[in-house]
Amino acid sequence: LAMWFKFRDASPLRESASGKMIHDWLPSDIKIPEVATNTMMMTFVITCVMAQWAVYSSRRNDSKHVSLALGVVLLTEIALVNVQLAIYSQMGIGVRDGSYMTMFYAVTATMLAIIIVCMGFTLLALFRSIAGRAGDRDLVSAHALYCYSMSAIFAALWFVIYVQK
Repeated sequence: LAMWFKFRDASPLRESASGKMIHDWLPSDIKIPEVATNTMMMTFVITCVMAQWAVYSSRRNDSKHVSLALGVVLLTEIALVNVQLAIYSQMGIGVRDGSYMTMFYAVTATMLAIIIVCMGFTLLALFRSIAGRAGDRDLVSAHALYCYSMSAIFAALWFVIYVQK
């Protein structure tokens, strides 16, 4: 995100319709689907709640609820990947179409990779839970911490890239 700010601040200035000078960073023909991006933000909240439910159930050796919570986390992660891919297709931009597009894909694809790694972590925790190791609190707690960190990273990304543009 620091590189995003650096590139945005280095972009040339132009006069807006209201007469203010703004950075000519976001091309005028690019429209970011705000409903999809806001839905992603809310989905991260659900992911964190379900990850915490898995920790809560793990402390009580309740394998059914650990598996259920981790299953819901996995579904929300699949939904997050789906929404990000839908954003890419709705925007209809190429990676090499300009500096904004290159930075956009660099930052959002990195976030997409973080989500995919979390999916693998969720699958690992889910398989261990199904195998009867619901009391493995360290793994489930580490998974929840990864989900919280991922959500905090996305919150910053969401605000800087999708809200501020």
